[in-house]
Amino acid sequence: MKYLLLSVAIVLSALVSAQSVNYEATRKASASIEDKVIEWRHHLHENPELSNREFETAKYVEKHLKALGMEVRTGVAYTGVIGILKGDKPGGVIALRADMDALPVIEKVDLPYASKVKTTYLGKDVGVMHACGHDTHVAMLMGAAEILSARKAEIAGTVVFIFQPAEEGAPKEEGGGAKMIVEEGIFDDYKIETAFGIHINSQTPVGQVNYKPGGAMAASNPFKITVKGKQAHGSAPWASVDPVVAAAQIILGLQTIVSRQMDLTKEPVVITVGKIEGGVRNNIIPNEVTMIGTIRTLDRKMKAEVFERIKKTATSIAESSGAEAIVEIQDGTLITYNDPEITRRLMPAVVATAGEDNVNLVRPITGAEDFSYYAAKVPSLFVFLGGMDPAMNRADAPGHHTPDFRVDDRGLRLGVEIYTNIALDYLSGRTK
Repeated sequence: MKYLLLSVAIVLSALVSAQSVNYEATRKASASIEDKVIEWRHHLHENPELSNREFETAKYVEKHLKALGMEVRTGVAYTGVIGILKGDKPGGVIALRADMDALPVIEKVDLPYASKVKTTYLGKDVGVMHACGHDTHVAMLMGAAEILSARKAEIAGTVVFIFQPAEEGAPKEEGGGAKMIVEEGIFDDYKIETAFGIHINSQTPVGQVNYKPGGAMAASNPFKITVKGKQAHGSAPWASVDPVVAAAQIILGLQTIVSRQMDLTKEPVVITVGKIEGGVRNNIIPNEVTMIGTIRTLDRKMKAEVFERIKKTATSIAESSGAEAIVEIQDGTLITYNDPEITRRLMPAVVATAGEDNVNLVRPITGAEDFSYYAAKVPSLFVFLGGMDPAMNRADAPGHHTPDFRVDDRGLRLGVEIYTNIALDYLSGRTK
């Protein structure tokens, strides 16, 4: 109910904002550079690079920002690029973010600008593809940078453009992404007050924008459970402490945490075991089994409770059969939390830009996003932008991280306008 009331307040604020803010200037500017934005997107799509390897992408962005006369900082979190646009008037500081990295996927879409790039990833020969739309994010933010640079006189404060590497996950030995950008002090250096980000969605029609206050995307925590038993001949299971059977019971027990122990009317919870490994022969009961998986949560208190229940469930089930379970839960991506107050302040600009009928309050997503580290640092907002051909059936639209993933270029212009208007409205104070 509280989010429904917030949604009503946002619509009413948008009506006031639309009367006082010059959105028409943004529309005209976005129309004039739309072809360029699409051209940038096609170039980036054809030349994708993996996490922490966005060398050419970074140069492409850097050249553009410098041509606009911005102060530019490079080499942030390995390959990140930061653009600083100071308005002609003093004021606050807002960060606009676009992620730059691609995925180890071989593209199957028949496009004139389809990726043909090949590389090596984890010792395997792979293709490289923008299979999550980060090429669109970069192109849209480059477009917003161009429009905002031409409107410095209207800006009361500073816009920090974050072109971020490694959202999809940096190599373990390196680290990177949003977490490293925060750790390197970018938010402190520029005194950033709030952050805003957009993610394209291949299964939402062009022209539509989806958002959710509070937990919008899940925290993602990898886990590993090692079950230690006693090895024996497969013909004499009574001589063993069978870790395979114990592991199977633990997997079932983990699912009762979700279905019987957590209040899912508050927020969703997911516990998935993705791999189980143990033994070498059909007639040997092994002494050890390992399983790995992922935990997804959207509420901080529920997250802590799930962690404790996983440990208790696994260890208790193992002990009941004489085995031992060692549970390791790793740090991962945080909850992408849309601060309700900053959502109330920023969303009117989105509604006024896209139109009230095109902005949708949606359920949370159990996928994860490292924008969450920005949201943990400052009050932030993260929204989803439609990139699907409106004539397409949603059920037929290829999902993200697949070789058939595609985005309709017609969705980019709205993204440019939203980035631009969010910055102008926040810094002008009109949405306060």
